[in-house]
Amino acid sequence: MLYLAENLKKYRTLKNLTQEDIAEYLNITPQSVSKWERGECYPDITFLPALANILETSVDLLIGMDTIRAEQTRYHIHQTANEFQKKGQYQQAEKVYRDALLIYPNKPGMILGLAGALALQGKSREAVELIERGLPLSVNEKQKATMRAVLCFLYLKCGRGEEANALASTLAHTRESREVIQPLIAKGMEENDIDQNIKHILLGDGKELW
Repeated sequence: MLYLAENLKKYRTLKNLTQEDIAEYLNITPQSVSKWERGECYPDITFLPALANILETSVDLLIGMDTIRAEQTRYHIHQTANEFQKKGQYQQAEKVYRDALLIYPNKPGMILGLAGALALQGKSREAVELIERGLPLSVNEKQKATMRAVLCFLYLKCGRGEEANALASTLAHTRESREVIQPLIAKGMEENDIDQNIKHILLGDGKELW
């Protein structure tokens, strides 16, 4: 019942009902309803059909099964794309993400996932545009750190050395750190070396970012 608390409050508010109204319908105390909405405890499962009926919704929507299924679908998309990338099948990964963006156009994981697949193919300019679009939307700090590091090398490939160095100077003390990346930018790199660094950052440790 991961989403019950927020959904109970949302649907109750939409119906212009108070916690006292819900309590009266169910013959329980308003304090019980308040605890449910704060997530301090859950209603007995036998109350769910009555709650759904009062709020004119379904039990599935009340407990958030639509959200859970959507999250599972997105996870499967990332998993599929990551498997393609591990096998070097970057075009297939690109297609997975392009198809996904038709359904989830503003999901940062999908935007940055596509950017990664493009970066691995050397499609630098579109990858840069997508990373610049996706980073402000993301709340995943690991994902953001990794894609900022990739963006440093993509800037370098696009002849934007000053921006690459400026961005590298802001990186944290992690594997994708300024101590590692700034010296590489400063000494100058061949395109093949840049590509290898992008590949190492995106695929090196085998961890999923999305």
